[in-house]
Order: sequence, then structure tokens, then C-alpha cells
Amino acid sequence: MSQYRVLAISDAVAEAVRANLRSPQYGHPAYVELAAGFGPCRSCLRTFNEGQEERVLFTYNTFSDTTITPLPGPVFIHRDACAPYAEAGMPSDLNTLDLLVEAYNEDGSVIALEHPAPGHVEDAVLKLFSTEEARFLHLRNAKAGCYVARVERLD
Repeated sequence: MSQYRVLAISDAVAEAVRANLRSPQYGHPAYVELAAGFGPCRSCLRTFNEGQEERVLFTYNTFSDTTITPLPGPVFIHRDACAPYAEAGMPSDLNTLDLLVEAYNEDGSVIALEHPAPGHVEDAVLKLFSTEEARFLHLRNAKAGCYVARVERLD
């Protein structure tokens, strides 16, 4: 049984972006393009089929529902509706990517950072959660720094 869950952006955010082509948090215009990179989609947490699927780029604040200092940045979702990731454990597509894993404490400060080799993202998640101080984690693209997903303990 998994000790954590990986959370995609909410369905409400993804649906609002697709319907209005605007960031629902900021009102900035969203941009639609044929996937020229792997992504991943922040809703289903699968990588894009480059040159085959349309994706939407928009501004997203990872801390919109908290008192933590805002941290907006660019994210992608599929243009067409996709099933949000809702399984246990690490999505297989994410585990193969070059990601950073950031550990946050209760106050929203980064307390640790891991840069695992592709294929070892789950190992980094388990290592960072081995300390009680780590309340939640963020997965980020190691090259661009953009947000990919949130990881929470299953207590």
C-alpha cells in the first residue's frame, strides 16, 4: 500500500481553463498549441504525445488555497478533457522524468530538495517523507522549475 498520494490540479481549475482559455486564478490568457514537449499534463499526470495532442499553457498558483506566499508559474493541461489522476502511488510517466522533489514544512518553507535520477522519483519521495518535518512535497520540472504535482502523506 502506498504511503502517499500524488495530487493533480483540481478538476474545477482544468475545466475552467478549457472553457474560458484563461487562468481561473489570475485571468491571464491561456495559450493553446500542439504539444512540442513532453509536459506532463497537470491533470492526468501523463506525458504529452508530442506533435499529436493539443495542450493549454496557463498561469497557476500552487498555493492558492493557503496562506503561504503565492508561487505562480506556467503549467500545461490537455486541451481536451482527460481523466484526472486519482490512483495510489507515483504515476508511471512522472517517475521517468527529470524532476526536483521539494519538501515543505508546516509553514510552507522548503526544508529539503532532492534531484533524483529519472526512474527514482518515488525513492526521493519516500526519503523526504522519512522525516516528520516534511508536511507535503512538490514535484517540479528540473530544467524549467515549473510545478508538476503535489504529494501528500496518507496518515
